Amino acid sequence: MKQRKITLAILVICCFGSLKLYAQHYIDGRPSASLRLQCTDEGVVLRHGNGADSCDTFGAREAIVNEVDNKYYLFYDGAGKDGWRACLAESDDLKNWNKKGAILALGDPGKSDSKSASAPWVIKSDGVWHMFYLGTPHTTPAPDRIPAFPYLTMKAQAKSIKGPWVKQYDVTPFVEKANSFYTVTSSPGFIVKVNGEFLQFFSGASEDANGTKRTLGLARTKNLNGSWNIDPKPLYPPTEQVENSSVFFDQATKTWYLFTNHIGITKENGEYTDAIWVYWTKDIYHWNKKSKAIVLDRSNCTWAKGAIGMPTVIKVGNRLAMLYDGVEGPSTSHMGRDIGLAWIQLPLKIQ
Repeated sequence: MKQRKITLAILVICCFGSLKLYAQHYIDGRPSASLRLQCTDEGVVLRHGNGADSCDTFGAREAIVNEVDNKYYLFYDGAGKDGWRACLAESDDLKNWNKKGAILALGDPGKSDSKSASAPWVIKSDGVWHMFYLGTPHTTPAPDRIPAFPYLTMKAQAKSIKGPWVKQYDVTPFVEKANSFYTVTSSPGFIVKVNGEFLQFFSGASEDANGTKRTLGLARTKNLNGSWNIDPKPLYPPTEQVENSSVFFDQATKTWYLFTNHIGITKENGEYTDAIWVYWTKDIYHWNKKSKAIVLDRSNCTWAKGAIGMPTVIKVGNRLAMLYDGVEGPSTSHMGRDIGLAWIQLPLKIQ
């Protein structure tokens, strides 16, 4: 009888429109998502390995997409011969990409971005493009050179989204803080202007005897070349184990949606990015950990059956395009990743 009840619970279609109940469990008891938001995966659209000057020889990940004058600009992290750097690719249809190579150089020895200059989020204001990117002075050994803590938010700007980008070492948006939810990570995320101020959904992480706890925080400023004020409490408890963000406002339902990658854990692989989740709210300043669903994982991704990483979303007609990274097959590695594309029908209905 107990097994029958569990089976029926999994099969129930609830009143959340395209959202369905889904069962998922983790070995350490971290929270799981019980709903699913349907999407259609199109597969890989940008493969690593052929970027200019070996900029993505070992992998392409952390997709961040922008649209300017009907052209799409994709920033992604290229794992190259010298380290992970932000790279640029251009497209007219989100499927066929023209790689332009790395757009950020590694900083000089002693600089906070001397080992990685990656994961750039941009916003245009008063004719200037402002970039907030991840810098770190630490990585794992060559050839992988995977960025290591601390993850820091750094600043650059340009007249065009294509660059050239000029680093602003004199600007410190925000830094990690002791005894907080962002002691080892305060890395950049999606930026939007609301009620006369800029909001940034940044990644924060802390460490204790039980491992790393990851969540998202909210930073605010009215001056993109100044410092940001960070809300003392994160958007979700660190036990949610999510990082990176892409936020979309659905005009039809007046609802904000936050797409993020979830960190799962198994006995075989330990911790790895196992799925893309979405949270929703009517109030951009307040988010409920219970309002969440799985968007993409190994069950509905056509090619990545292990690691599935950071999402970015953009509206295209009556659909939402979602770009993300993953590894073909069951691998959970940070390396050898490619960029995939999935589609979600609009409006996103939650009843």
